[in-house]
Order: sequence, then C-alpha cells, then structure tokens
Amino acid sequence: MGIPTDLIFASSSGIGALGFSLSSFLIQLGSFLIVFLILKRWAFKPIIKLLKERTDLINDGIKLGESMNKKKHELEETIEDELSKTRAEVDKIILETHQQSRSMLIAAEKDATKKASLIAEDAKQKLERDVNSARDKLKNELVGLVSDATEAIIGEKLDAKKDAKLIDKALNGSKK
Repeated sequence: MGIPTDLIFASSSGIGALGFSLSSFLIQLGSFLIVFLILKRWAFKPIIKLLKERTDLINDGIKLGESMNKKKHELEETIEDELSKTRAEVDKIILETHQQSRSMLIAAEKDATKKASLIAEDAKQKLERDVNSARDKLKNELVGLVSDATEAIIGEKLDAKKDAKLIDKALNGSKK
C-alpha cells in the first residue's frame, strides 16, 4: 500500500514545487496530535503540576520572608523600646544612688561636725577644770607663802582667824 504519487507530486508548480504533499501533511498532523495527546496526558500534567507546586512553594517562601521581615521590624522596635525603658530605669537608679550617697556624705559631715564640737567642748571643759585646779593650787601655795611672809615681816605667828582675814584681804586686793 503506497501513497499515490499523484498526491505526493500533485503539481509541479506552486506548493507542489516545494515538495509539499497534502497526504504527508495530514499524516504528520495526525502523528503530532497523537504525540501531543500522549505528552499532555502523561508528561505535561505532571510537569505543570510540578511547576505549580514549585510556584506555590516560591510564593509561600516569599510570603514567609515578608512575614519574617515584618516580625523582624516589630521585634527591633520592641527591643528598642525595652532598651530605652531599661536605660531610663538605669538612669533613675544611678540618680537615686547619687542622691543617697550625697545624703550619706552630708549626714557623715554633720556627724563629724557634731563629734568635733563635742570633742572641742570636752577639751574646753577639761581646760577650765585644769585652770581652776591650777588656780586653787596656786591660791593654796600663795596662802602658805603669804602666811610665811607675814610671819617673817611681823615676827610673830598670827592666829588662824587673823591669818585667814589677812590672806583674804591680800588676795582680794590682788584680784582688783
């Protein structure tokens, strides 16, 4: 069974001159349709399905990336807010610590001033006691000396009453 030659070489002019045959064209068209349907059924569907899955996967990845970017920016803002709050708290604590240390220094200075005043007052009182004690000793020595001098000048011993009166008179006169 052969293809009639009149169909192959239908005309030596026009399309036939190019070697075009309608029957060859129809056979090739039928073969192409059969191959196309086979490919469509068993090759194109899985390939298209695979491409769709990859496209969906890529789109999901892009959405996930955008979502992660958004969350990253939100997290950065949250971190910045928390850092600023923490800095404010640290600054407040430092300020309070400085104020407390100043208060403690002022209290220590007041305490030291008070203690110094007490020490100075105690020293003043001790000095006054020492001066009074020295005066009393000096007075007693002076009484003895005046008594001795009076006895040496008068040549006689005065009685205790006259002696005390004379000493008081001499001391009162020396104070004036």
